[in-house]
Order: sequence, then structure tokens, then C-alpha cells
Amino acid sequence: MNLQEQFGQIDIYVFDQILRGNIEPGCTVLDAGCGYGRNLVHLLREGCQVFALDQNPEAVDHVRQLSESLETGLPPENFQVGEIENMPFPDAAADVVLCNSVLHFARDDRHFRAMLAELWRVLKPGGLLFCRLGSRIGMDFPRLRGNIYRIADGSQWFLVTEQMLLDLTRELNAVLVDPLKTTIVQDYRCMTTWVLRKRRG
Repeated sequence: MNLQEQFGQIDIYVFDQILRGNIEPGCTVLDAGCGYGRNLVHLLREGCQVFALDQNPEAVDHVRQLSESLETGLPPENFQVGEIENMPFPDAAADVVLCNSVLHFARDDRHFRAMLAELWRVLKPGGLLFCRLGSRIGMDFPRLRGNIYRIADGSQWFLVTEQMLLDLTRELNAVLVDPLKTTIVQDYRCMTTWVLRKRRG
């Protein structure tokens, strides 16, 4: 099996967490905003108890079929259509929660915080929250309202700053696993990786 088959189109920053042992084989993973499962191929192969949610029924069906094709034995109900701010999963369900390229689609501050609260709710104490989201760290964008900005392709994104993420880390009483890491995509967008660990007790 080559790397493409083993890992699929995995996000390089999720791959980094796997290489460093922060996402281990056999753990329980919830991918909130899973899309077509680009970050789940390896985790499904490695026997992780995978849950996934997306608002796109076609994407969820694709992930369900991916799980079946890999003969994981996971029940179809592990893969749900829904909104991140109202997930149909129990409290403290996952060792790892992934939310990749989703939070910047928040409609406003209230929506952003509602999604973040749900991501935190379903994470076990001691668990890892991995978020990759649009930011204003390194580039300026035209502000439309509040924290909504227009990026280069005309899309409207909710963009965070370094201070916002550090303040939210403190509010959650979380441990920042890595320094904030931002990739600037030439004259287009900034994507920041925010990785937290939920304290025990």
C-alpha cells in the first residue's frame, strides 16, 4: 500500500498530529464538518472508533461508504447529517475532535461560540481538539461587519486573531498543545491551526 492509499488526501497538519502521537490508533475520533472524509482514511484503517458529521448528506453518505469499503464494522449511525452547533453525539464522546476548515463559516460571534461550545462538549477530559480555521494573522481583509471579512475570492469568512484564540483558550481553561501556526496562501487567505487539550477534572 502506498502513502496515498494509506492516508488519502489528509490535511498535513492533521498528519503532523498523527506523527507526533497525539492521534493514536484505536482512539475515538469525531470529525465535525467531515466533508468527504479526507482526514478519516488513515484513522478508519487504524481501527479508530470514528464518528463524523456534516451538513451535506452526500458527503456523509460517502464517508459511510468509505467506512464500509474498509470493513471497519462501524455502525452507519456513527455518520450523521447535522450542524456543528447542535451535534447528535453525547457529552465527552471523543478522545479527539477534528474541525478542519469549518469555523470560518460562522455567521457571527454567537454562531462561532455555539459551534465551539459543542466541539468542547463532545470532547473527553484529557482529549485533543484540532481546529484549522481562517484568520487575520498575517494579512488584512475588508471588514463587512463584526468579525466577518471578505477574502480574496469574494467569500465572507469569520476571521479570528491571535488574541481571540488565546483568550478563548483561557476561557475554556484549556492547554495550548502547539503554538498557533498560520499559513498565508498568497494574496488569498490565512489559515491558522489551533490545537487544544481539555484539562482533566
